[in-house]
Amino acid sequence: MTSEPGGTGLIVEVPEAEPLVGAHRLELDPSAPLGVPAHITVLFPFIPAELIDTAVLGRLGELFADHPAFEVRLTRTAWFGQAVLWLAPQDPEPFRRMTSAVVAAFPHYPPYRGLHEGVTPHLTIGNECDHEHLLAAERQVAAQLPVCARADAVTLISQEADGGPWSRIASFALRA
Repeated sequence: MTSEPGGTGLIVEVPEAEPLVGAHRLELDPSAPLGVPAHITVLFPFIPAELIDTAVLGRLGELFADHPAFEVRLTRTAWFGQAVLWLAPQDPEPFRRMTSAVVAAFPHYPPYRGLHEGVTPHLTIGNECDHEHLLAAERQVAAQLPVCARADAVTLISQEADGGPWSRIASFALRA
């Protein structure tokens, strides 16, 4: 995740993926050493941190409580071009539904500032690194798939300073 200071994002953490991708992410994903856990993005970037208040937090809580918790199976590796290696959820629709709901509630914050057509839910392993390192990571990760997890919350994260660490601001439970 690359942001300007005060940037935020909404993610579904996938701690079950850390044993498989954690070391690769630390080497190949610039956000991992800054504290961003293995995750699938719901919306990035989101509202600047200084604009997040109790009303925004309350609205997010209500919004995510309307979405049921669900099982996540990361079943294959995939690529954006040759620069980004990622894991694909077997069923991306629950993530797309949450993204659509957040965008409907906060229309001034389209996914990735509207730079990409559509939303492709994914868990980034490596981004803009040496291609040979990405290929080696892909071979190692693909041999150990699938990763099975449960999505039961969405986390709001924030980066206070450019290049600084990311931290968790809030967590919003999905409907049990």
